[in-house]
Amino acid sequence: MLPSAESLSSRLKLKQLRLLVAIDDYGSLHRAADELALTQPGATKALREIEATFGNELFVRTPQGMVPNELGRCVIRYAKLIQTDVDHLVEEMEGVLTGTGGRLAVGAIMGAVSGVLVDAIARLRRKQPSLRIEITEDTSVRLLALVESGRLELAICRLSVARQPENFTYTLLRDEPLAVIAGPGHPLVRTPDLALSDLMEFGWIVYPRIMPLRSLLEREFKEAGLPLPANPIETASLTATMLLLQGNANLVTLMPRDMAAFLIEHKLAARLDIDVRSRTEPYGIVTRRGTSLSAAARLLVTELTGED
Repeated sequence: MLPSAESLSSRLKLKQLRLLVAIDDYGSLHRAADELALTQPGATKALREIEATFGNELFVRTPQGMVPNELGRCVIRYAKLIQTDVDHLVEEMEGVLTGTGGRLAVGAIMGAVSGVLVDAIARLRRKQPSLRIEITEDTSVRLLALVESGRLELAICRLSVARQPENFTYTLLRDEPLAVIAGPGHPLVRTPDLALSDLMEFGWIVYPRIMPLRSLLEREFKEAGLPLPANPIETASLTATMLLLQGNANLVTLMPRDMAAFLIEHKLAARLDIDVRSRTEPYGIVTRRGTSLSAAARLLVTELTGED
């Protein structure tokens, strides 16, 4: 029988979680005990207590050492998250007590990284050079999940994809203009007044179906009376997109204009002369409703909005 969350909270100790992580790291209870300055009998007893708390064994004893079973891998994954949270707690406490330093975890969709976040982070770092900043780039869906779970303090993304938008607060930042680009050697780079029909014979790199920009591209083709080109390459990775454009002169893609401008400036891509009629939903700052932002997060919001 699995224990309740209340039972785990009252019985588990941080040092026990550290022991689980150490056993996983070293594959040996003896080496894990040495790492944590425990005696061998003490480590053995502690592991028995941990497994009794969970009501199940967490490791398989093999000739190669101790290997976590499926439940053990699950527990160890969360043990590592808890250890990370404790480290982050210490960093944020330092920031609170000293007025400098600390930690900030922020997420952004790809267009917002180049559109607003990078410049805001640069200004913030000049004011708080000892602040530790972690940036996560991902889809709006995933960023919202990270904000809701507390892994990110704020995200710059779209709120429309949230299943429960009432769980968040939202501050509008800006629209996201789009551009169609290709590799510098694409045969239509210098052709004026292109239409989508001119690009049907070329390969496309498109966003995954869960992303708003994919829906927008499909709408563009539908309004033009055209099907989405067959066999597109699906990716949300800027790195993959950039390398694909470099490696194949016949590929094209749709992306945020700010990011496209960066690639064009560095001669990694070229813009095609085609008008994108559809407009994307603006993006903004999303935080979890009912929580207070840290001093570092409030400073970043100020840099993003330009408001004191």
